[in-house]
Amino acid sequence: MNQKVIGATRNVAIVGPYLSGKTALLESLLSVTGAITRKGNAKDGNTIGDSSPEARDRQMSTEVNVASTEYENVRFTFLDCPGSIEFAQETLNALIGVDAAIIVCEPVTDRALTLAPLFKFLDDWEIPHLVFINKIDRACTDETTCGSNFTNIINALKSISSRPIVPHQYPIGHNEQIIGFIDLVTEQAYHYHPGAPADPVPLPENLKAQEHEARQQMLEELANFDDHLLEELLEEINPDAEEITRDLKMELGADLIVPVFIGIAEQDFGVRPLLEALLREAPAPETTAPRRGVIQSDNQIAAQVLKTYYTPQGGKLSLVRVWQGTLADGATLNGLRINGVYRLIGQQTQSLTNVSAGEIVAIGRLEGVKTGDTLTVDRAIELPKADILSPVYALAIAPEKRNDEVKLSSALAKLLEEDPSLVWQQHGDTHEIILWGQGEIHLKVALERLRRKYNLPMTTHLPQVPYKETIRKPASAIHGRYKHQSGGHGQFGDVYLDIQPQPRGEGFNFSDKIVGGVVPKQYIPGVEVGVREYLDRGPLGFPVVDVAVTLINGSYHSVDSSEQAFKQAARLAMQEGMAKCEPVLLEPIAKVEIHAPIEFTSKVLQLVSGRRGQILGYEGKSNWKGWDTVSAYLPLAEMQDTIVELRSQTMGVGFFNWEFDHLQEVPEPLAKRVLVTNGNGNGNGKG
Repeated sequence: MNQKVIGATRNVAIVGPYLSGKTALLESLLSVTGAITRKGNAKDGNTIGDSSPEARDRQMSTEVNVASTEYENVRFTFLDCPGSIEFAQETLNALIGVDAAIIVCEPVTDRALTLAPLFKFLDDWEIPHLVFINKIDRACTDETTCGSNFTNIINALKSISSRPIVPHQYPIGHNEQIIGFIDLVTEQAYHYHPGAPADPVPLPENLKAQEHEARQQMLEELANFDDHLLEELLEEINPDAEEITRDLKMELGADLIVPVFIGIAEQDFGVRPLLEALLREAPAPETTAPRRGVIQSDNQIAAQVLKTYYTPQGGKLSLVRVWQGTLADGATLNGLRINGVYRLIGQQTQSLTNVSAGEIVAIGRLEGVKTGDTLTVDRAIELPKADILSPVYALAIAPEKRNDEVKLSSALAKLLEEDPSLVWQQHGDTHEIILWGQGEIHLKVALERLRRKYNLPMTTHLPQVPYKETIRKPASAIHGRYKHQSGGHGQFGDVYLDIQPQPRGEGFNFSDKIVGGVVPKQYIPGVEVGVREYLDRGPLGFPVVDVAVTLINGSYHSVDSSEQAFKQAARLAMQEGMAKCEPVLLEPIAKVEIHAPIEFTSKVLQLVSGRRGQILGYEGKSNWKGWDTVSAYLPLAEMQDTIVELRSQTMGVGFFNWEFDHLQEVPEPLAKRVLVTNGNGNGNGKG
């Protein structure tokens, strides 16, 4: 098909907290650029973004939504990213492939802190970003507070950004409403009109002082990177708009500043100026590629997978950023033939024959290729990709129909291709299939996809705690004899065992001190097997650890003895002896590092203490201004909803990483409750 020649490309991510209005902004951008003739809204479930059933049901983004449009001979591809922290992996994966990001936020100073992790990621990856303060009308409680509230919001953003925050506009309020803005570059005032461009109006007399002060602050920030502009300011020369725009483009493109725009996305207020700024000031793909370590070459193809979709109709689609070369349908990358190249606008696709470097498109049926993978002809390079977030919440899952067990692993593999922050495992002790993710909603969405896409409805429950047990005292010369006669050859095995506790973490050790052949060598392995089989489920009903067993004596029958008989004798000896060794319940202890802003450190410490945790200390988080890291030991039994409480205590920004560290005796009152709950040895420890 014929493809319109486009002069330039911009790939822009739309990011920000849940309910900040990202999807509304995408609808407005598509409407303003003519890509859609009628805007949808989340309540009616007819937006281009949030088009999946899971997103529609919850009226929230659950995955990256892509929409391509054209404006002023420039191809814009917008990636609308989820705002919930539980779907943050989607956002991080998408951000590494864009040229710039729009951070959408509300005019609420107390919620600025929720943007801190996002600002940190953008700065670490040197991704140019600007802020769009949506719903700016909420800052105008009356005509006099509109400007002061705006200033407070700017100061709140400055407190979390390592880059200078540079307002690009100043609000105009009237009768408790936002009616327009002043462009600080041109000093031109505008009045908003629903569904139409803003009209230029004279600069209000009552705002001239505030506008001048805001503009001077903007110019002073820009002058930190431009000696010529600094000289003009020192000589009180008013720089022209062209020079200021040039500086904004240079500093934004290098991720040195963060321009701020205002508006109301649902009414299209401020959307056109935002779009114009993306045209004038956002970096082009040829600027972004070298920052990712890609040297431009027309001869070699290099692309990267930003997101994987499994669609009901088209099968697997890989959303890719083409970093260099021309990508054509039918080309071979990573040894796989491309079956279709598509431009996306929500769930609609436009088939393409080829695309040039700088574009973000979907390509079909790259089996075995995962999100983050680099695609080349010869696999000569590997592009950096976002780290995978540590799992923090788990559910044990099982198919409602037992016959579905055979297809579960295949479906889970596809689920993990779509969302790398999911992890599944079959636990070696509890034998449960455990699905790990970033929170309760995250896992519910994953389970809905299993049901809807793969016809795999699941039952769920909290994972069992993998308790273990050990012994406190030794037992010597424990006798076990197995004698069985049933016609023909009988069965005879006779052993004496010493059982001793081992230091924590030493595991199991088996040895023998047999002399004189009282137990023939060929039967000794059977003794060890019998001991090990018993230790799979000790007297308390859990696997036994940190025990040493020694075979010290025994007897045999020349005809009736066998390895199997000695295995049974060993099990009988262990059953008798372990009860005498004061068995004790052990629980797994994780070492956790909890990260949160310093104003929440005391709450984090209380959280740990309230969950039987042991605080190891806390210190400033490396390279995170104003954040602490609390190190602690925390029982695994207490961690199931730790992330829920942590987020509620830290405005949703606190997070942790953890790993198993050691086993520790369960306090006696709790151990009694665990054993009563589990029938004193049925092995179903849920804690």
